[in-house]
Amino acid sequence: MKKIILVLTVLLTANFAVAQVDLITKHSGEVVKGKVIKIEEYTVIYKYDGEDAENTLSKYAIEKIVYGKSGRVEEVTEKIIVNGEDDWEKVVILEDKAFISGLKKGEEVRGKTGLINYHTGNTGDKKAEKKLKMAAAALGCPFILQTADKSTVGSSSNSLGGSQAIKKGVSYKY
Repeated sequence: MKKIILVLTVLLTANFAVAQVDLITKHSGEVVKGKVIKIEEYTVIYKYDGEDAENTLSKYAIEKIVYGKSGRVEEVTEKIIVNGEDDWEKVVILEDKAFISGLKKGEEVRGKTGLINYHTGNTGDKKAEKKLKMAAAALGCPFILQTADKSTVGSSSNSLGGSQAIKKGVSYKY
């Protein structure tokens, strides 16, 4: 009889302990079990169950969080689906390495305007950004970590005195 009570107590305690774990569901389908420490503007800081080290995930990588104590479900971000170059407007340019945590690295992408063009600085910049996003969308990647943003104007650009905008980045997906 004592063994039965002991086994039941252990099982109930184990179930209660599991219920205290937060479940972080990523857009890739992976579920991370741990304890959410802090939710910041673009990142979520958590600890794995049974560990003390703090880890960071980008909110862009997270679909939802199920809190173990309360059972509350928090929807974090919607999944961005890019099916090809035509979906270039859905691509998000990220400017901080913390924002890519939990995403998978793709290829380097580049967008630039021609050496001879009739764009002002602002429109040339927008055209280079569009080309950068189109390159990532062609790879099926909804995110770009921008690594370089260069604009040259006048005689420092080329011998004809035109302007050129060059943007580089690394593509990322779920």
